[in-house]
Amino acid sequence: MEPGVSFFAADTTGEPASLLERAYADAIERVDDVDESRGRVLDAAYDQFCRMGIQRSTMEDVARRAGVSRITVYRRFATKDALVEQVVRREFRRYFDRFLIDIERAETAADRVVLGFVSSLRAIRDNPLIGGIIATEPDVALPSMISDGGRTVATVRQFVAGQIRREQRAGTVAADLDTDLVAEMMVRISASFLAIPSPLVDLDDDAQLAALARRFLVPMLKPPSPAEPG
Repeated sequence: MEPGVSFFAADTTGEPASLLERAYADAIERVDDVDESRGRVLDAAYDQFCRMGIQRSTMEDVARRAGVSRITVYRRFATKDALVEQVVRREFRRYFDRFLIDIERAETAADRVVLGFVSSLRAIRDNPLIGGIIATEPDVALPSMISDGGRTVATVRQFVAGQIRREQRAGTVAADLDTDLVAEMMVRISASFLAIPSPLVDLDDDAQLAALARRFLVPMLKPPSPAEPG
């Protein structure tokens, strides 16, 4: 398997959690990388992958950019796959962190849905690595996103559902709302815009994205009436 192709799915060590799932856990548990040398290699790899792409970069390129020997890189990351996974994992952890910071600015549950939608699309598209991979190396990212048995969507859904349940506990969202289903729909809508460009929606227009979220996503916070199918 090409390096980087499986970074959304379970890794080659057989660990059941996907990279995205581990990044989510890192964000929730506030895990930080305190190994200075390891962090230096990750920084260099991030710069290298952003400049040249994952498939065109080698471990030697990363070592050269980090100012260390190739042996030093291999001591911390046994394979290129392992290095790619850790770099991408760190970026997704930063995405989750940024999302939580952004939605704190909103005053209502509806505003948090709108801001979360806009912030999510912007954060991923503007990320030099993740957005760059999706834009220029879709054969690396997209197949693993859609052929991983739904694990990528499930992980982000878990994150979004957790935020909606917080709203429920705060009394800002109905207690009988199906949080998992609502989160699933919100995530799938967001993912579709990332994966498939739209001729109708300008993803660089925050105002248009906000209006879209307020029109179609915010109503999802209202549970169906008894006469409507659940």
